[in-house]
Amino acid sequence: MARLFGTDGVRGVAGRDLTAELAMDLSVAAAHVLGDAGAFSATGSGKHRPVAVVGRDPRASGEFLEAAVVAGLAASGVDVLRLGVLPTPAVAHLTAALGADLGVMLSASHNPAPDNGIKFLARGGFKLSDADEDEIERRLGEEWSFPVGSGVGRVRDAYGEADRYISHVLTTMTAVLDGLNVVVDCAHGAAHMVAPEALVRAGARVEAIGARPDGLNINDGHGSTHLDKLRQVVISRGADLGVAYDGDADRCLAVDHTGAVVDGELPAAAMHGEGLLAKDTVVATVMSNLGFKLAMRDAGITVVETSVGDRYVLERMKSDGFNLGGEQSGHVIMLDHATTGDGLLTSLHLLGVVAKSGVPLKELAAVMTPLPQILINVKDVDRGKASVPELVAAVTEAEAELGEAGRVLIRPSGTEPMIRVMVEAASEEHATQVAGRLAAVVRTACV
Repeated sequence: MARLFGTDGVRGVAGRDLTAELAMDLSVAAAHVLGDAGAFSATGSGKHRPVAVVGRDPRASGEFLEAAVVAGLAASGVDVLRLGVLPTPAVAHLTAALGADLGVMLSASHNPAPDNGIKFLARGGFKLSDADEDEIERRLGEEWSFPVGSGVGRVRDAYGEADRYISHVLTTMTAVLDGLNVVVDCAHGAAHMVAPEALVRAGARVEAIGARPDGLNINDGHGSTHLDKLRQVVISRGADLGVAYDGDADRCLAVDHTGAVVDGELPAAAMHGEGLLAKDTVVATVMSNLGFKLAMRDAGITVVETSVGDRYVLERMKSDGFNLGGEQSGHVIMLDHATTGDGLLTSLHLLGVVAKSGVPLKELAAVMTPLPQILINVKDVDRGKASVPELVAAVTEAEAELGEAGRVLIRPSGTEPMIRVMVEAASEEHATQVAGRLAAVVRTACV
């Protein structure tokens, strides 16, 4: 059977793949697994009375999933603070700030409204390890001994804690945003209240779009995966720039005043210039654009690569003492201030760079020239054959052809019978040609 937990929790179509029963079972198992690990006593006897915080994005399905998760935790002897609709990084921060033993976020990030997901956070606001997730999955449906009477968990609302998160991200700022005219696209998602509020309090003039969630319109034509609307509004309003979050606001992308896209990796150069970049190093995934790596090299910054996924970026940052890492999709982890990717935090610091320098975002971003990147997903192949001799030889030949002006990446899917072929080159035409040739080899050699 396929692993229930993916790279970012358990996700699926709510009511079909992710049911109320599964949500409750997961929360019960999580309470007991973390309790057995020594964090607390899930049955309320010994150690200390456990506390969990639960947040969600505005999806309609989040309402019944929240009820199921809260029921499972409380039935296991865990006191629950319901945070309401808040971004994932806010839930992570509040898990730590409130001294909670675990956090739960209900969201499917950038996915459409019918999907939803559950991700658990350990004490301190960090994502669970693969081992903990595997143990939760293994113990689903186990016969538990539940507390009764005074041993059951109590539930209360803590919606006012949103201001604690806003205040936290604002304390990380070293620049005021007075005079900046910003359009912010909240994806009709979890940041629709906190992001405009934080940006206004930081001094920016803000026009918010995608800030009227109805439970069904999350990510629909708005947000970091749909930037056309943001581009249009920025240009039509003559704004200085625009920022866009995804559904749970753990990522951020930006556009300059011309509508050109700028990813979230710009703060690296600014932190390096101020002596704030630990070990003069930034952590990125193997999918980061070669143009970024070349720009970092020219700036005197080392790039350390990890597997795709912000959790692997974070693991490397924690193990080696780095404080900045991310993905080109907009996940940026500023470990001095957050335990996970934080779209609002990223946007505030990006805007801070613009405000401090007095230079338009377009000029600041010109230090990096992204190379054309072509990605082909070759489906219905044996992902275990990604290193067969025929493909290795073809990749070696392609790399020699591209030289230092490009690169090749072959990645088997972790969950599907598919191999991903990614090629970067000096021109889109060249990248397309090379990627097409390699994809053809995959189709014949990896069956």
